Parts: sequence; structure tokens; C-alpha cells
Amino acid sequence: MQTPKHVEVSVYQKAKAGNYYCGDSYYYYEDEDFFICALADGLGSGEMAHASSKAVMDTFKENPYMSTKEMVKASNEALVKKRGVVLGVLKLDYRSQRYTYASIGNIGLMMINSDTVKTRNIPVSGYLGGYSRQMKEESEPLKEGTIFALFSDGVVSRDLSHDLFKKSHVDDITDAFKEQMVQKRDDDTTLIVIKY
Repeated sequence: MQTPKHVEVSVYQKAKAGNYYCGDSYYYYEDEDFFICALADGLGSGEMAHASSKAVMDTFKENPYMSTKEMVKASNEALVKKRGVVLGVLKLDYRSQRYTYASIGNIGLMMINSDTVKTRNIPVSGYLGGYSRQMKEESEPLKEGTIFALFSDGVVSRDLSHDLFKKSHVDDITDAFKEQMVQKRDDDTTLIVIKY
């Protein structure tokens, strides 16, 4: 991974109880112009779900400069004869000072401003699975001090409490989240916390 210049990033990830493989995969990249983070959740769980989500992240690693449409096309090509995935892609554009979130399925995104006011995107139904699909895309102004939480469906809304985001460092947020996660979960769980 690149050493981030404009953002701090921390990740918590745990496989579903009883599984060795986590069906969630993520990737992030940053240069002087932008930061991109993608999270894919393979349908189901275990090794086959992991293989699908990893195949999609491999397409992002090969060319993080692709447009969202190009990424969706490449991801679908990578999923031929594999299980499908749900996918969320967050891009922070430092030049335009805007962020864009593209998603299909139930990958969640929560934005927390410097006053710890939370805003959440509304996921769209569907998944990528080797055939052409459109992703929902939203774009908003990028403000310094904003925290983004990108998460798979192993995270439930009540896990992301107001107090959690009062912490000033992203590692403190994921550490506190980990302490909450002592009980076994019925799904793979990934929480990526990004502070701009």
C-alpha cells in the first residue's frame, strides 16, 4: 500500500464465525491528485466469496486510474464463472475538492463531519456478477476533517455510535470498534475508516 499523504486510514476486518477465509476484500491507493478506496463483499462466505472479492480488487490494483464505468466493466469481466459481489468505491478528488461514491448492493458509506454529524448513503439493490450493471454514483463537496466509514454488511448501524467518531485518530476508532465486536458475527465484517 502507498503511504497516504492527505488521509489517514485504518481497517478492521474479521471473517464470519467458523470461516478461515473472509469474503470481503478491499484496496486503497493515493497519489497527489486523488485517493480511492474500494470494498467488495463476495456473495455468501468462505473461500469462493473471497476469490470473487479478491478478483475485483485485483482489477483495481492493476489500474486505479480507471473511471468508475471502466472499473465496473473490468470487475464484471473478472467475475465470469465466479460468484458475484456487492461493491462500494469511494474517491476523494483533491483537485476538484469533491468526493464521489459509487456502489451496487449493500456496501455502506457513512460521512462524519468535524462536528460528528453523521450522514449515510442509501444502498441500491443488486450485485455485480459477470454481466453489465450500472452503479449508483453520488458526488459531494470534500471538506477537511471529514471522516468516511466504508463497511460491509457485517457492520450494523448501531455499531457505528456517535461516541465512536469523537475519537481523533482513525486507529482509535477501529480499536474501539474491535472491542465492541467480541461477540461472534453471522457475516464477514469489514470497517474502513478514512479521515481527510
